[in-house]
Amino acid sequence: MPPTVSNAGPLIVLAKINALYLLKLLYGQVFFPTGVYEEAVVQGIRRGYDDAHTLHRFLQQEGWQPTTVDDIPTEIAALPLDRGEKESIALALSLQGLLLMDEERGREVARLQGLHVRGTLGVLVQAYRQTIIPAEQLRVYFMEIESRQDIWINPSLCRRLLQELGLL
Repeated sequence: MPPTVSNAGPLIVLAKINALYLLKLLYGQVFFPTGVYEEAVVQGIRRGYDDAHTLHRFLQQEGWQPTTVDDIPTEIAALPLDRGEKESIALALSLQGLLLMDEERGREVARLQGLHVRGTLGVLVQAYRQTIIPAEQLRVYFMEIESRQDIWINPSLCRRLLQELGLL
């Protein structure tokens, strides 16, 4: 199994729907850069977000620490992406790993760099396909993602994936 690197989006969404445990079951360990930790945990706690506290507790419990990324390739550093996205792509490249990212521009850049990319919904579908979660739990997660105003994943994508899986 290749190393897995996560950007902030999947960590935040999985914390919001109480599904962080899937990361450990699917990937063993997930790496994340300091910029992602700053965004998802430090700034999140400062702003009073419950999911930031949930994520912080999970990371402490698992002993997962942020990775310092000192070397961002020039062609990535120059792009209009945020710090966490640039660092996540650079870390995934250095580890030759799978990148978990929801943000479309970042995903496109990562794919152009030859990385395999999976979003939050892809993580949930993978957990279903590996029978870690049953169909009903996948539906519940997708319904929660669709209904929450603080999750920016297109609801039509949730419905399309459920349809493709024959679950709708």
